[in-house]
Amino acid sequence: MSEKNIVSLTNLRPTPGSRRRGVRLGMGEGSTTGQTATRGQKGQRSRSGDGKMSGFEGGQTPLLRRIPKRGFTNGPFRKLYQVVSLDAIQRTFRNQKEVNVEALRIHGLVKGRLPVKVLGDGSLNSAFKISAHAFSGSAREKIQKAGGEAVVIAKAK
Repeated sequence: MSEKNIVSLTNLRPTPGSRRRGVRLGMGEGSTTGQTATRGQKGQRSRSGDGKMSGFEGGQTPLLRRIPKRGFTNGPFRKLYQVVSLDAIQRTFRNQKEVNVEALRIHGLVKGRLPVKVLGDGSLNSAFKISAHAFSGSAREKIQKAGGEAVVIAKAK
């Protein structure tokens, strides 16, 4: 088999004539798609920016407004945290005794400026002094059982 007959992504081409070019709209009367560019004469669909809002049902009251709204959402006041597991701390900071938010950021365990919460996934083999904005109950328990200290720091505003 010669080099030319090997099929690969680099030498795939459509058969000549098998792919037709797209029709260019609004290119003059001679093109048969000029002036109104196949949009018709008047009306909403003939205008630019004719898109309707998502959920629009032609003037009928939309489904989202017809169904009852129940429950409570605390969206504007919820606390968002970046989470770090004890397992990740143990793996990353084997030779260190103090772990703070800046050290977590340097080692790539957290990014950005959101507050940090330590979760109790995994276990600790050595004592660490861990400083974070929040700790889960199991994380605090495991840190203290290993002889370490969990220090809660205030979030900078």
